[in-house]
Amino acid sequence: MYLTRFRINTARPGARRLLSSPQSLHAAVMASFPHLLPTAVSEAAAAGPRVLWRLDRNAAADVFLYVVSPDQPDLTHLVEQAGWPAAATAEPANPGWQTRPYAPFLDRLTPGTRWAFRLTANPVHHIRRKDDEPTKRTAHITPAHQMSWLLERQERCGFRICEKPDSKRLLPDGTTHKKAPHHGDRYELLVRDQRNLSFAKTRSSTAGRRPVTLLAVTFDGRLEVTDPDLLRRTLLQGLGKAKAYGCGLLTLAPTPATAGEQAR
Repeated sequence: MYLTRFRINTARPGARRLLSSPQSLHAAVMASFPHLLPTAVSEAAAAGPRVLWRLDRNAAADVFLYVVSPDQPDLTHLVEQAGWPAAATAEPANPGWQTRPYAPFLDRLTPGTRWAFRLTANPVHHIRRKDDEPTKRTAHITPAHQMSWLLERQERCGFRICEKPDSKRLLPDGTTHKKAPHHGDRYELLVRDQRNLSFAKTRSSTAGRRPVTLLAVTFDGRLEVTDPDLLRRTLLQGLGKAKAYGCGLLTLAPTPATAGEQAR
């Protein structure tokens, strides 16, 4: 497994086209693997680790693409479309992206260790307006319900969202009402960068076909490892729906406490 980071040059027209279409960016990511045939993508995803990707928009001109993949990617085409090709040519040792083996990091995950995390996900649930209607997949649109969506999945995904100590909470127990939980003050968890995405699924879509619409939300916070095997599976297979469109990729980073523990 490999973890790759690519900085997008937002001044280039090719970058703007990719950033405006999750479908186009997904196709560009999958084109990074010469041995991965398009017809084999769904079969490979069902069998085990899959290609996951995420956009981190830290600022207007500070956008990174992260990719987790079973094979090492070749992002030359992305450098040409949305990177700095002249700089990459001038420095052969730096092709315009960074790729590292993922296994050494995954092996460091042990119960009780704490990490900062980021996740872009598609928090959805199924509702039925009437008893005789089929269920319909619907996005959670409020931060409180989006947090609840993630908290409901933490145990099965091998981690626990860290809670704030009482001295740092502004609200008693971090909640305002039992029927309408407000988790923002209880957990070390932040919901940000909520985006409504709408795009045609294929370039050959016929006139009148409804576009794909989904809600993408980015979570930042701190977690504690409870089951390393389950967490590794989550990191490699993703969390939630819409993985082909930049959702599901969870990444971890050391916190000051984690770094100190590893140094001892």
